[in-house]
Amino acid sequence: MKVKEENILGELGSALGKGLLAGLAGTAAITLSQMIEMQITKRGPSEAPVKVASEVTGVQPTSEDKKEKVGMEVHFAYGTSWGVARGLLGLLGLKGLPATLVHFGAIWATELIMLPKYDAAPPATEQEPKTLAVDALHHAVYALAAGFAYDALDAGGKHERKLNKLVDQLHVKGILDKFKS
Repeated sequence: MKVKEENILGELGSALGKGLLAGLAGTAAITLSQMIEMQITKRGPSEAPVKVASEVTGVQPTSEDKKEKVGMEVHFAYGTSWGVARGLLGLLGLKGLPATLVHFGAIWATELIMLPKYDAAPPATEQEPKTLAVDALHHAVYALAAGFAYDALDAGGKHERKLNKLVDQLHVKGILDKFKS
């Protein structure tokens, strides 16, 4: 069976799948980052995910235990789904640190706009600089972890990496350049 090289739906599916896995990795990283910060600062878990989800769906958790569980579920679903954006950036050809910076900007800007809209946080202009810095740090951890995960998943197979390494070495030595003329 011959496989068509230019399969846009296959490439899209691959990018979205890798993006979701990267989003899951990013969500695990931001969760760990937040847990460490909460231990240091003695801050409780954010109620923002539950507040926004309740506003959007009109459904409220029935108890405090369920509120924390729903908050974590929304946190993981939201963070994992942001991996789709990372996958689309990769599909568009944006890789590495530039893709991670764009991804970070999109995620953090969305939070800074969305949470005040749903009264889940004050506007950035009304927050303490330290609070904004900690929040930016958490989202940078997410974007870096998601970026590393995506780039690792998108690196190709073992044979492709070996071939790319060989081609790079031949370019450095000028051998391939002799054949271009």
